[in-house]
Amino acid sequence: MAEETSWTEERLEKLQKLWDSGLSISQIGEQLGVTRNAVAGKAHRLKLPKRQSPISKTERQKNKEVKQRDLPLRLVLRDIKWSRSKCVWPSGDPKTVEFNFCGAPIVPGKPYCSKHCALAYTTSRDGS
Repeated sequence: MAEETSWTEERLEKLQKLWDSGLSISQIGEQLGVTRNAVAGKAHRLKLPKRQSPISKTERQKNKEVKQRDLPLRLVLRDIKWSRSKCVWPSGDPKTVEFNFCGAPIVPGKPYCSKHCALAYTTSRDGS
């Protein structure tokens, strides 16, 4: 038995009612027997009101952090923010996703802040 996939007036009315009821696009597709993309496309062409994402901003941030912890370290390190005007003294274990850089303002001409310059540069060489 073939499914009916044309947008009849009856199906358009049902789409509108389901849309207004707040069902997800996937749920509407299931109810109408079409793909979520078909629903999204038709809703766009009908200029149905846009919806808020079902995932809140804080949930997206939590998901990003969780996903980031699951990524291989080499991919996590790509997202480390650094700047030539910020201290690049390493902080944390570089084998973990918590690894980062200090980030304090640098001493002009040096890659570190004053605190880390004091640790990195010595004024005399000790022979021992």
